[in-house]
Amino acid sequence: MAMANNKRKCFTCHRENNTYTCEGCSKRFCLVHLNEHEQKFNEELSHIINDYNEFKERINEQKQNPHNHSLIKQIDQWGIKSIEIIQQKAQDCRQVVIESLQTCINDIEKKFNDLTEQIKQLQKENDFNEINLNRLTNQLIEITQELNNPSNISIQQDSQSVIDDISIILLKKPKFNKWKQNAITVAGGNGEGQQLNQLHHPLGIFINEKKNIFIADCWNHRIVEWEYSENEGQIIVGGNIQGNRMDKLRSPTNVIVDQRNHSFIVADCGNRRVIQWMNQKQEILIPDIACYGLAMDKNGFLYVSDVGKNEVRRWKMGEYNNEGIVVAGGNGQGNQLNQLNSPAFIFIDEDQSIYVSDQNNHRVMKWRKGAKEGTVVAGGNGKGENLNQLSSPDGVVVDHLGQIYVADFGNDRVIRWCEGKEEGEIVVGGNGEENQLNQLNGPCGLSFDGEGNLYVADYSAHRIQKFEIIL
Repeated sequence: MAMANNKRKCFTCHRENNTYTCEGCSKRFCLVHLNEHEQKFNEELSHIINDYNEFKERINEQKQNPHNHSLIKQIDQWGIKSIEIIQQKAQDCRQVVIESLQTCINDIEKKFNDLTEQIKQLQKENDFNEINLNRLTNQLIEITQELNNPSNISIQQDSQSVIDDISIILLKKPKFNKWKQNAITVAGGNGEGQQLNQLHHPLGIFINEKKNIFIADCWNHRIVEWEYSENEGQIIVGGNIQGNRMDKLRSPTNVIVDQRNHSFIVADCGNRRVIQWMNQKQEILIPDIACYGLAMDKNGFLYVSDVGKNEVRRWKMGEYNNEGIVVAGGNGQGNQLNQLNSPAFIFIDEDQSIYVSDQNNHRVMKWRKGAKEGTVVAGGNGKGENLNQLSSPDGVVVDHLGQIYVADFGNDRVIRWCEGKEEGEIVVGGNGEENQLNQLNGPCGLSFDGEGNLYVADYSAHRIQKFEIIL
């Protein structure tokens, strides 16, 4: 909890002594009062745990006794006041509410179990401060409000008639997006080659706010920018000849654009390095790494998947001269929950959870921030073409609803997986491995633009496909 000490005044006793900084509140304390400060956190955590236990009892009570919910009581009061001919409708309404409440409670219970795991992790690591406690408290308040007042169901009464009418209003669940099955080729598509209107096995892609596409054109050893609606691209990094000089690339696999400083960061896989291009200057950020996937979170941390060490590491912006921190895998090659086998593309969500396409295990793993092992969120049932299987997955993207989109390379399809489901559903492709507009041939990189259109790097067809969203 505390940082390095030096002679400064303690916040509590105001004596000048060796003091330590609390990372949570940035105040300094002597050793005696630092221990008291930490004890206060332990006491507050105990209070939160007690609140969580009470909340768990409430969930169990509502699951066992759904008829005690306030919405049901409203229906009962109306039924007593009304005549017998509307009692059947009251019973129908009860059934709708009970079913909806059970669904709502199950969803809340999942969130509660997730919070329980976070508390266990904090207790196990004994590394928490005010920030952690406030976050846990706020999350408990949110799901408590959701339990007390479900947002997807309400009662509507009509008092215009002699006898009050009653009805149940269920809010619709979010509509899952769909895309046109015939794509538009927006880059390449003119055969394998190195001309500016051609690509040669494209891998990673990045779409900016102008809908310009940045492509890791792997076998052309270059990064190409393809402006919106243009018929050819322009080389912005590397060239058509591989090399290990600063201005050359060898089989790049991924590219991201850091829009804060308008730089390009490239996974120069063949040269075992991550390079940054900024203002026409090149800099090796991370040397000697079997890099494949790249991602950057909202705080500017850079994540890199290492297919050699079977791990994902994170670096803080501007601090690339160290080894970084292992945030997924790093326990040797394998298929256990704390292992990876050839990690490829990665995606970081708002909570800094890491999604990794675990290629040779034919699954996608999710590692929560600080977790010691991941969970399987797609595939994991062996290599295959069934809807509960994947085959050498590559690109992975997660939308704002938490739905996971996977470039299922070996099955020539993009599949959508909702966390916790037994199987996924095909979004596009899955119609064979030819070059028709409704087909994919080894899909790799995935990306969405601001309108929700889906872009796929069609590796073996040497093109980038745009699937337009159906509104």
